[in-house]
Amino acid sequence: MSNFIDEIVELNENKVIEMLKFKLDNNEDPLAIMEEIKEAMKGIGERFEKKEYFLPDLIMSGEILRQLFEMLSPKLKETGASEKKKGKVLLGTVAGDIHDIGKDVVKFMLDANGFDVLDLGVDVSADKFVDSMKDYKPQVLALSGFLTLAFDSMKEIIQKIKDAGLRKSIKIMIGGGTVDERIVEYVGADAYGESAVDAVNLVKEWV
Repeated sequence: MSNFIDEIVELNENKVIEMLKFKLDNNEDPLAIMEEIKEAMKGIGERFEKKEYFLPDLIMSGEILRQLFEMLSPKLKETGASEKKKGKVLLGTVAGDIHDIGKDVVKFMLDANGFDVLDLGVDVSADKFVDSMKDYKPQVLALSGFLTLAFDSMKEIIQKIKDAGLRKSIKIMIGGGTVDERIVEYVGADAYGESAVDAVNLVKEWV
């Protein structure tokens, strides 16, 4: 039988779904399957970095991952893998930006690693982030933005969090296509993640 990880990396949607059904029907450990999916995501990320994959491929991979996660979720819950949550993360794509692939993958990975994630969606205003922080009380805020105009939105959000007196109680990470150390400084965040794996590691470190 061909390799599940390879089929995901190759974005063979129908084959991947069929293979996951087979694994679940044979009661394979959902956590082991999650590990394979994580491995595949690394492979997809590497191809993107090497310019072998482009945005449409990432969109496609996001769609495949969404389907896999929907199928796996009930099984993961049964194992108790997601029973005891390790901490809360508030997540969203900032105002002016509607990219959700990166954000969705980060949510998927945080979920899989046992964190409680509240996803506010895309084009989220500073006020909505602040209000949600008050209600949800997360330990980590993850701001996503793919476009350069997102940087000013991030800066504004973090400023409003400071104004609301909430900055000390939260760690803030940012992520997106063109984010780097300079942007972290510019917007006033704590760190940035280059990939969903980075994002998970940061949250683990902080929570």
